[in-house]
Amino acid sequence: MELLGDFGFYIPLVLIALIFLMAAIKILREYERGVVFTLGRFTGVKGPGLIILIPFVQQMVRIDLRTIVLDVPTQDVISRDNVSVKVNAVLYFRVIAPDLATIQVENFMQATSELAQTTLRSVLGKHELDEMLSERDKLNSDIQEILDAQTDAWGIKVANVEIKHVDIDESMVRAIAKQAEAERERRAKVINAEGEQQAAQKLLEAAEILGQRPEAMQLRYLSTLNVIANERSSTIVFPFPLDLMDLVKSSKPRV
Repeated sequence: MELLGDFGFYIPLVLIALIFLMAAIKILREYERGVVFTLGRFTGVKGPGLIILIPFVQQMVRIDLRTIVLDVPTQDVISRDNVSVKVNAVLYFRVIAPDLATIQVENFMQATSELAQTTLRSVLGKHELDEMLSERDKLNSDIQEILDAQTDAWGIKVANVEIKHVDIDESMVRAIAKQAEAERERRAKVINAEGEQQAAQKLLEAAEILGQRPEAMQLRYLSTLNVIANERSSTIVFPFPLDLMDLVKSSKPRV
């Protein structure tokens, strides 16, 4: 009975020691850091590995340093040409200064998410719909630079921003299709006109070359007759000299 009484005296002390050790010893993983406060004042960043705190005097806030993937909710955006679209994006960032991420902002995850949403609406609202669809790389870079500059004071590094979807109203899709069709028709007409212009230029150059010697025109006539004969055509073409036409016109009596 006396032995049990002695052990009963030490049991509370052992429990207190265990609780003290559990509160004092902390283990941080390789990707974690601990922001330590002593009596409410910031005293440093510790980790990774085993660290020892003074219970009830020091407190620690764990911060994850791995890259965080944040899905930016769908935002209603009105483009510069007054087209309403729905846009969502994904944001990649990580904490590079655990002390700033803990002290300078209450909840860096929520703060970064809200900032990403407002920046997405602000940047895309300055561009037209065609730019949103064709220049995503440039828009991603612009949004990333703005977010990185604004979150630098929070100890956060924004590595990348990617616009995932740009959803357009069905009526606007039909309008864009008509615009694309009209653009293709315009290009076809321009290409056809450019071809006619180039052909006319070549014909003019050929006429200038043939006009230098009358014999060249006669040889051209004979070459054309040879081509027609080889095609087994029933049409017979007789070349009519232009000089003879001028002679006939000049011989007509004037009234």
